[in-house]
Amino acid sequence: MDQACSESPCPVPPEQCPLEEYRQLCSSWFFAWPSLTSAGLRRPLLISWVLALPFTVLISTGSWPLRHDPLRLVASAAVAAVLPSLLLLTRQWLGWSYVNRRLISERVEYEESGWYDGQVWEKPLAWRQQDLLVARHQVRPVLVRLRQALSVALALLLGGAGLCQAL
Repeated sequence: MDQACSESPCPVPPEQCPLEEYRQLCSSWFFAWPSLTSAGLRRPLLISWVLALPFTVLISTGSWPLRHDPLRLVASAAVAAVLPSLLLLTRQWLGWSYVNRRLISERVEYEESGWYDGQVWEKPLAWRQQDLLVARHQVRPVLVRLRQALSVALALLLGGAGLCQAL
């Protein structure tokens, strides 16, 4: 499938080819969440929120004013528990957008043996077309789902913080 990386004139190491990086991302248990479905993304985020909630309640009890106001304590802990989900989504966004940039680029930046010897190789037309198809039809929907989930998480965080101030 990765014809350009298997051809002899291609100097890019196989593991640094954009399509191979895309395959590695899809096979990763962490980065595969948003590539499945929207429901496949919601479940891990809900689990991370539920797991973070006891810790945020414990941290919130350290506040003297919140300790005597249970409603505000629980509300602030629930809002703070959104932060780990937001961080997970941000990490996934960074990984998927990096692969997307490498797929749509006309050139491949690679390293032969270390960070100090970076090279640039112009993609052949056939490889570029294949990479663009993968970027448009496989990666872009994932980025759209991640953008929506990030928007919802950020809205929950900001709305919850506003609600905590109003209480």
